[in-house]
Amino acid sequence: MLMSRSTGAKLGRRPATTKDQISQVGIELFDLHGFDATSVDDIADAAGIARRTFFRYFPSKSAVPWGDFDVHLGDMRRQLASLPDDVSLADGLTVALLDFNNVPADQAGLHRKRMRVILTTPSLQAYSLVMYEGWRDVVAEYVAARTGTSPRDHVPRTTGWLLLGVAMSAYEQWLADSAESLPDLLRRGASALSGGLAALMQ
Repeated sequence: MLMSRSTGAKLGRRPATTKDQISQVGIELFDLHGFDATSVDDIADAAGIARRTFFRYFPSKSAVPWGDFDVHLGDMRRQLASLPDDVSLADGLTVALLDFNNVPADQAGLHRKRMRVILTTPSLQAYSLVMYEGWRDVVAEYVAARTGTSPRDHVPRTTGWLLLGVAMSAYEQWLADSAESLPDLLRRGASALSGGLAALMQ
Protein backbone atom coordinates (compact mmCIF):
# COMPACT_ATOMS: atom_id res chain seq x y z
CA MET A 1 0.00 0.00 0.00
CA LEU A 2 1.24 3.50 -0.84
CA MET A 3 2.06 5.85 1.96
CA SER A 4 0.55 9.35 1.95
CA ARG A 5 2.61 12.10 0.38
CA SER A 6 3.26 13.61 3.77
CA THR A 7 4.95 10.49 5.13
CA GLY A 8 7.02 9.57 2.10
CA ALA A 9 7.94 6.10 0.91
CA LYS A 10 7.21 3.17 3.16
CA LEU A 11 10.22 2.08 5.23
CA GLY A 12 11.83 -1.02 3.75
CA ARG A 13 9.85 -0.81 0.54
CA ARG A 14 11.76 -1.94 -2.54
CA PRO A 15 12.08 0.93 -5.00
CA ALA A 16 10.03 0.83 -8.23
CA THR A 17 12.64 0.24 -10.91
CA THR A 18 10.68 -0.29 -14.13
CA LYS A 19 8.60 2.08 -16.18
CA ASP A 20 5.47 0.06 -15.51
CA GLN A 21 6.09 -0.04 -11.74
CA ILE A 22 6.65 3.71 -11.54
CA SER A 23 3.52 4.26 -13.60
CA GLN A 24 1.50 2.14 -11.17
CA VAL A 25 2.77 4.19 -8.23
CA GLY A 26 1.85 7.39 -10.05
CA ILE A 27 -1.64 6.19 -10.91
CA GLU A 28 -2.36 5.32 -7.29
CA LEU A 29 -1.24 8.80 -6.23
CA PHE A 30 -3.31 10.45 -8.96
CA ASP A 31 -6.31 8.46 -7.79
CA LEU A 32 -5.79 9.49 -4.18
CA HIS A 33 -4.81 13.14 -4.61
CA GLY A 34 -5.65 14.12 -8.18
CA PHE A 35 -3.31 14.49 -11.13
CA ASP A 36 -2.71 18.22 -10.78
CA ALA A 37 -2.03 18.02 -7.03
CA THR A 38 0.56 15.25 -7.44
CA SER A 39 4.11 16.29 -8.32
CA VAL A 40 7.01 14.43 -9.88
CA ASP A 41 8.71 14.55 -6.48
CA ASP A 42 5.64 12.91 -4.90
CA ILE A 43 5.84 10.05 -7.40
CA ALA A 44 9.59 9.64 -7.01
CA ASP A 45 9.33 9.62 -3.22
CA ALA A 46 6.50 7.07 -3.21
CA ALA A 47 8.37 4.90 -5.72
CA GLY A 48 11.55 5.05 -3.64
CA ILE A 49 13.63 6.56 -6.45
CA ALA A 50 15.48 9.82 -7.02
CA ARG A 51 13.92 12.61 -9.08
CA ARG A 52 16.63 12.21 -11.73
CA THR A 53 15.81 8.50 -11.96
CA PHE A 54 12.18 9.37 -12.66
CA PHE A 55 13.25 11.37 -15.71
CA ARG A 56 15.20 8.42 -17.07
CA TYR A 57 11.85 6.70 -17.52
CA PHE A 58 9.42 9.54 -18.25
CA PRO A 59 9.86 12.90 -20.00
CA SER A 60 7.15 14.47 -17.83
CA LYS A 61 4.40 13.72 -15.32
CA SER A 62 1.89 13.63 -18.18
CA ALA A 63 3.54 10.49 -19.56
CA VAL A 64 3.11 8.54 -16.32
CA PRO A 65 -0.50 7.35 -16.80
CA TRP A 66 0.47 5.94 -20.20
CA GLY A 67 3.15 3.62 -18.81
CA ASP A 68 4.75 1.40 -21.46
CA PHE A 69 2.40 2.59 -24.19
CA ASP A 70 5.10 2.65 -26.88
CA VAL A 71 5.96 -0.97 -26.14
CA HIS A 72 2.31 -1.95 -26.51
CA LEU A 73 2.09 -0.04 -29.79
CA GLY A 74 5.06 -2.01 -31.07
CA ASP A 75 3.34 -5.25 -30.08
CA MET A 76 0.16 -4.16 -31.85
CA ARG A 77 2.07 -3.23 -35.01
CA ARG A 78 3.77 -6.64 -35.11
CA GLN A 79 0.51 -8.47 -34.44
CA LEU A 80 -1.26 -6.71 -37.29
CA ALA A 81 1.64 -7.34 -39.65
CA SER A 82 1.53 -11.06 -38.81
CA LEU A 83 -2.16 -11.53 -39.64
CA PRO A 84 -2.80 -13.63 -42.76
CA ASP A 85 -4.17 -11.86 -45.83
CA ASP A 86 -7.36 -13.92 -45.78
CA VAL A 87 -8.41 -12.23 -42.52
CA SER A 88 -10.76 -9.39 -43.39
CA LEU A 89 -9.68 -5.86 -42.58
CA ALA A 90 -12.46 -5.42 -40.01
CA ASP A 91 -11.74 -8.77 -38.36
CA GLY A 92 -8.01 -8.05 -38.18
CA LEU A 93 -8.59 -4.68 -36.57
CA THR A 94 -11.08 -6.18 -34.11
CA VAL A 95 -8.58 -8.85 -33.06
CA ALA A 96 -5.90 -6.19 -32.52
CA LEU A 97 -8.31 -3.94 -30.62
CA LEU A 98 -9.33 -6.69 -28.23
CA ASP A 99 -5.79 -7.90 -27.70
CA PHE A 100 -4.40 -4.40 -27.11
CA ASN A 101 -7.04 -3.77 -24.45
CA ASN A 102 -6.89 -7.21 -22.85
CA VAL A 103 -6.58 -6.56 -19.11
CA PRO A 104 -5.91 -9.41 -16.65
CA ALA A 105 -8.57 -9.64 -13.95
CA ASP A 106 -6.10 -8.77 -11.20
CA GLN A 107 -5.15 -5.56 -13.04
CA ALA A 108 -8.67 -4.36 -13.83
CA GLY A 109 -8.91 -2.07 -10.80
CA LEU A 110 -5.63 -0.33 -11.58
CA HIS A 111 -6.53 -0.07 -15.26
CA ARG A 112 -9.84 1.56 -14.39
CA LYS A 113 -7.97 4.16 -12.33
CA ARG A 114 -5.50 4.66 -15.20
CA MET A 115 -8.21 5.27 -17.77
CA ARG A 116 -10.19 7.53 -15.46
CA VAL A 117 -7.11 9.73 -15.07
CA ILE A 118 -6.45 9.74 -18.82
CA LEU A 119 -10.02 10.44 -19.90
CA THR A 120 -11.18 12.87 -17.22
CA THR A 121 -8.15 15.07 -16.45
CA PRO A 122 -8.42 18.31 -18.46
CA SER A 123 -4.72 19.13 -18.15
CA LEU A 124 -3.81 15.77 -19.70
CA GLN A 125 -5.86 16.08 -22.87
CA ALA A 126 -3.23 17.80 -25.03
CA TYR A 127 -0.67 15.12 -24.19
CA SER A 128 -3.24 12.39 -24.75
CA LEU A 129 -3.93 13.65 -28.27
CA VAL A 130 -0.30 12.95 -29.15
CA MET A 131 -0.57 9.43 -27.75
CA TYR A 132 -3.82 8.79 -29.63
CA GLU A 133 -2.07 9.88 -32.81
CA GLY A 134 0.57 7.19 -32.34
CA TRP A 135 -2.16 4.58 -31.89
CA ARG A 136 -4.05 5.78 -34.96
CA ASP A 137 -0.84 5.68 -36.98
CA VAL A 138 -0.42 1.96 -36.25
CA VAL A 139 -3.96 1.32 -37.50
CA ALA A 140 -3.44 3.48 -40.59
CA GLU A 141 -0.20 1.69 -41.45
CA TYR A 142 -1.98 -1.68 -41.38
CA VAL A 143 -4.89 -0.46 -43.48
CA ALA A 144 -2.52 1.14 -45.98
CA ALA A 145 -0.51 -2.07 -46.30
CA ARG A 146 -3.70 -4.06 -46.91
CA THR A 147 -5.16 -1.61 -49.44
CA GLY A 148 -2.04 -0.53 -51.32
CA THR A 149 -2.38 3.07 -50.19
CA SER A 150 -0.42 5.49 -48.02
CA PRO A 151 -0.99 5.76 -44.25
CA ARG A 152 -1.66 9.46 -44.89
CA ASP A 153 -4.45 8.73 -47.38
CA HIS A 154 -8.08 9.29 -46.47
CA VAL A 155 -9.24 5.71 -45.91
CA PRO A 156 -6.37 4.63 -43.60
CA ARG A 157 -6.63 7.86 -41.61
CA THR A 158 -10.41 7.58 -41.33
CA THR A 159 -10.12 3.98 -40.18
CA GLY A 160 -7.72 5.04 -37.44
CA TRP A 161 -10.25 7.54 -36.16
CA LEU A 162 -13.06 4.97 -36.39
CA LEU A 163 -11.19 2.44 -34.29
CA LEU A 164 -10.14 5.07 -31.77
CA GLY A 165 -13.78 6.12 -31.47
CA VAL A 166 -14.81 2.53 -30.76
CA ALA A 167 -12.17 2.26 -28.02
CA MET A 168 -12.96 5.64 -26.44
CA SER A 169 -16.70 4.96 -26.36
CA ALA A 170 -16.14 1.54 -24.79
CA TYR A 171 -13.91 2.98 -22.07
CA GLU A 172 -16.32 5.81 -21.29
CA GLN A 173 -19.13 3.30 -20.82
CA TRP A 174 -16.91 0.95 -18.79
CA LEU A 175 -15.95 3.76 -16.43
CA ALA A 176 -19.56 4.86 -16.07
CA ASP A 177 -20.91 1.37 -15.35
CA SER A 178 -18.74 -1.11 -13.43
CA ALA A 179 -21.15 -3.94 -14.35
CA GLU A 180 -20.19 -3.65 -18.01
CA SER A 181 -17.57 -5.93 -19.55
CA LEU A 182 -14.81 -4.03 -21.35
CA PRO A 183 -14.21 -6.80 -23.93
CA ASP A 184 -17.94 -6.97 -24.67
CA LEU A 185 -18.14 -3.22 -25.14
CA LEU A 186 -15.14 -3.25 -27.46
CA ARG A 187 -16.52 -6.18 -29.44
CA ARG A 188 -19.95 -4.62 -29.80
CA GLY A 189 -18.48 -1.32 -30.90
CA ALA A 190 -16.13 -3.00 -33.35
CA SER A 191 -19.05 -4.81 -34.97
CA ALA A 192 -19.87 -1.51 -36.67
CA LEU A 193 -16.52 -1.63 -38.49
CA SER A 194 -17.58 -4.15 -41.13
CA GLY A 195 -20.35 -2.02 -42.58
CA GLY A 196 -18.45 1.21 -42.12
CA LEU A 197 -15.28 -0.04 -43.78
CA ALA A 198 -17.22 -1.65 -46.63
CA ALA A 199 -18.83 1.72 -47.34
CA LEU A 200 -15.44 3.45 -47.30
CA MET A 201 -14.04 1.00 -49.86
CA GLN A 202 -16.76 1.74 -52.44
